[in-house]
Amino acid sequence: MALPGLLINVVALSVACSGAALLFITRLKEQRAMARLAAQSEERAIDQPMLFLDVRTERAHRLAYRVGFACLGLALLVSWISTRF
Repeated sequence: MALPGLLINVVALSVACSGAALLFITRLKEQRAMARLAAQSEERAIDQPMLFLDVRTERAHRLAYRVGFACLGLALLVSWISTRF
């Protein structure tokens, strides 16, 4: 493998690792938020309304998922491009 192809693969690997880390951290944050919400819901009386995550938190999770999957897609594309060099 030529040096330019190797360097492009290193870039693809770093983008893929950062995207995977973002997806992992977002999933952990989402699970913790849901566990906290479930704990708060158990403490409430039955006749009180249900608790939901606020809109900003849900938007932040969706955005992080989109960016993470975009990073993985970009890494795949860059890795595919590196096979041409």
